[in-house]
Amino acid sequence: MNRRTALMSMAFLGLVACTFPQVSFAQSNSLVGTWKLNIEKSKFSGAALRSQTNTYQQDGQNIKGTVQAVDAQGNATTQVLLHIYDGQSHPLTGNPNYDARSYTRVDADTLISASMKAGKLVQVATIVISSDGKTFTTTNTGIQPSGLMGTNIQVYEKQ
Repeated sequence: MNRRTALMSMAFLGLVACTFPQVSFAQSNSLVGTWKLNIEKSKFSGAALRSQTNTYQQDGQNIKGTVQAVDAQGNATTQVLLHIYDGQSHPLTGNPNYDARSYTRVDADTLISASMKAGKLVQVATIVISSDGKTFTTTNTGIQPSGLMGTNIQVYEKQ
């Protein structure tokens, strides 16, 4: 390969890298993966969940979440939601307490969510991923199914 061909090839590769930075310099999202609720480390203002597993997958610019839980009475639920970090409410399915949720990214490891039911704010949560990426903690405050205000702290471990 002559010098001119080598320079043209390098210039072309540089142009491609600048044109498509999301491919060239993609960052992995630390939330992506499977997380299991550690009930012993969590604190509930009402009845504790029996189990919960959250699975997050990259879906273009967004994160698709599937949450499988078993409540204190043994009822299983599956929620499907999208983390779209625009601060706008987006539909959420599978949870009788919420029908929409919005997400705002504070930094690479901190999110704030607001859950809605019939257009009314019913819960606000802060999600913090640990610096080592092995746990995340959700602190949520809102109206419990009983109608009372409560705060839960849920600790999840990456699987």
